Amino acid sequence: MSDAGLEWLPAAVAVAACLVVGVAGGVLTVTGPWYHALRRPGWKPPDWAFGPIWTTIFALTAISSVMTWNASPDASFRTLLLSAYAVNAVLNIAWSGLFFRAERPDWAFVEVIFLWLSILALLLITARVSANAAALLLPYLIWVGVAAFLNRAIVRLNGPFGRA
Repeated sequence: MSDAGLEWLPAAVAVAACLVVGVAGGVLTVTGPWYHALRRPGWKPPDWAFGPIWTTIFALTAISSVMTWNASPDASFRTLLLSAYAVNAVLNIAWSGLFFRAERPDWAFVEVIFLWLSILALLLITARVSANAAALLLPYLIWVGVAAFLNRAIVRLNGPFGRA
């Protein structure tokens, strides 16, 4: 099959990856009694806003990844790009597991720092081949920055965690 016959493949993979990360994070996000009992800062965005924000971020990330893939100079760059996205996906999913399932906002706060750094790495890698694709990752970086501050505020308002 020619390369022209596979033009849709990067977009399909990017969309599938975003769906997997989004669904996995969503399954791990349980806003039950434990979550509702947490004290949260008054500046916390309303719960209904998180779905549309994450949907937008995932859409922009998918577009950015395809733009970067298509602009990639060689196979070694594409390997670097895929590795960076894989690390980011694991960290993105892990945060939900630590915060909501393990009920450990303190651990999630440490983890979200690594998530934010992984987004910064994606942005810097992407910027090497496409400034426009890198710009599409800025909302992700900013939102996870806000989430980190929110996570930290929840730890301060509710900690310590993990005591019986």
